Amino acid sequence: MAISGSSTSRRSFVKSMVSTAAAATLAAPAIIRAADPTEKPEATTSSKEKLRLAFIGTGGIGGMHIDEFSKLGIVVPCYCDVDSSHWTEAKKRWPEAKGYQDYREMIDKEGKNFDAAVIGIPDHHHYPATILAMKAGKATYTQKPLTHTVWESRQLALAAKKYKVATQMGNQGHGKEGWRLVYEWVRSGALGTIKEVHSWTNRPIWPQGIKRPDGEDPVPATLNWDCWIGPAPMRPYKAKHPGGGDVYHPFAWRGWWDFGAGALGDMAAHTMDGMFWALDAFDPVSVEPVAMADMNGETFPKSGVMKWHFAAKGDRPAFDGFWYEGGLKPQRPPELEANRKMPETGNLFIGTKATILVQGDYGDSPRIIPETKMKEIGKPPKMLERSPGNYVEWVSAAKGEKPLDYCKSNFGYAGPMCECMILGNIAMRLGRKLDWDGPNLTVTNVPEANKFVNKEYRDGWKFEI
Repeated sequence: MAISGSSTSRRSFVKSMVSTAAAATLAAPAIIRAADPTEKPEATTSSKEKLRLAFIGTGGIGGMHIDEFSKLGIVVPCYCDVDSSHWTEAKKRWPEAKGYQDYREMIDKEGKNFDAAVIGIPDHHHYPATILAMKAGKATYTQKPLTHTVWESRQLALAAKKYKVATQMGNQGHGKEGWRLVYEWVRSGALGTIKEVHSWTNRPIWPQGIKRPDGEDPVPATLNWDCWIGPAPMRPYKAKHPGGGDVYHPFAWRGWWDFGAGALGDMAAHTMDGMFWALDAFDPVSVEPVAMADMNGETFPKSGVMKWHFAAKGDRPAFDGFWYEGGLKPQRPPELEANRKMPETGNLFIGTKATILVQGDYGDSPRIIPETKMKEIGKPPKMLERSPGNYVEWVSAAKGEKPLDYCKSNFGYAGPMCECMILGNIAMRLGRKLDWDGPNLTVTNVPEANKFVNKEYRDGWKFEI
């Protein structure tokens, strides 16, 4: 049975989005207006209507945040990064702003001076920083993966409903055209019944399948190592592997269970977004590792294949979703022309009537294959509003110019997505198939897996709604 036509598709979409936590309050929040303290009194009205933004993380992805949000007319009274050597760009752009190394301190001391927070720090800090900002009444933009654990994802979806602030996860492809086309092809029934979705990535591009190095190195004077560790168990600082390359800070943390969410956490919020959205795939009944390599208790494996099973729901039949990492890919589809290559990252949506090949991680260039089939089916009927972009959506909602549900990757959407993703990491860690009771956040067949649904937090770093 194919997913039915446009009228039902619209109802399904409205149901899935309106039921999200952030969408539960359709009225816009009180308009947040901020004057730029560096501007002269005669500044125009429009220049005063700026969002006062605090960056939590100014290095790495935080540098991209600074570049992108600066284009949208913001004021920055404060920012935070555990490594003060990463403050350079923020200092240059906003010399009057106050820098911090501990976001707990910044939120406590500067809460009255900013309206919204942008969070781009290691995965294990996403939840603590985000929930503290939300509890302080701040609109919050948090990079993917939304959280480090399944429980944390559920909490942030609930928090969005409770605190009624604009929220958005940083999966930028959700605001682009490609995933909307995929959604519309799937929901219009052009592909027939979806049986399988395959998603693959070129990650990891950091070390995995390794053990913790021995020894300890002096902590750089610019780095607050205690804050970097944050909620995770304390361990000694180590700068470089014997063969070169950083061990944890500033980039290789992604491969460690204590700090990152591996390749799945890093890229599935991008690469699998179309599957979650088009197929309303937030409620797996099971997840299992199909293949893994070099598994240990410290880091994610070098490569692997995961499989989620989704039961039939409404007019959507049951289907399986697959994830490949570490250079692994699905088999080349027979529909793909001989002169076309399989992309390094991408998706296959395999239906009973047609197959879509998606290139890249952001829903780029989706095409029904082969080209003759693409010409036969043509473009899908338009069902979704087009977006001005992931960043613009959030800034508009944070300023009160748009309602909270204008952010289409709000935490009511991103929370359930990340629950599903991070559940895959638990199955990967244990090397076991897990039967999942989503409403109760419980693995029903492997009791020892439930300790990984959440984690122990170091003193001073556990925060709840």
